[in-house]
Amino acid sequence: MTISIGDRLPDASFRVPGEGGPTSMTTGDIFSGKRVVLFAVPGAFTPTCSMNHLPGFLEHNDALRAKGVDTIAVVAVNDVHVMKAWKSATEAGDRILFLSDGNGEFAKAIGLDADLSAGGLGVRSKRYAMLVEDGVVRQLNIEPSPGQADTSSAETLLAQI
Repeated sequence: MTISIGDRLPDASFRVPGEGGPTSMTTGDIFSGKRVVLFAVPGAFTPTCSMNHLPGFLEHNDALRAKGVDTIAVVAVNDVHVMKAWKSATEAGDRILFLSDGNGEFAKAIGLDADLSAGGLGVRSKRYAMLVEDGVVRQLNIEPSPGQADTSSAETLLAQI
């Protein structure tokens, strides 16, 4: 079943690139007591993700934070080393928290996993953006197609919060 507005995020763990190597963070670490924008991409370094989706969250970072967002995070079904390289390549710095859902467990737990095997990508995450307050989904925008980043764009989410 797909997560919905009003639902609490399930307990999950993510790998996060860090200065001293990968670390682990849980949904509690990331979302508890915070207002968080979480957006998901089917894959780091893929064209739509790198050229259309993530750049909007960098561009509108200050505006989102001005609306009370504590953290902006991106999650992908990629390993933590790929996420570290993508963070570096995008020059995101500390503006975006990069979360590795390497086995797709979080994507499956919230019902937003996608089988992209036909394109050679295997099981990934659907593209979406959500606003989460203290672990509860308050806004959820899911793209109908993995090659689009309109419904889940920073601009769309910014207009809704």
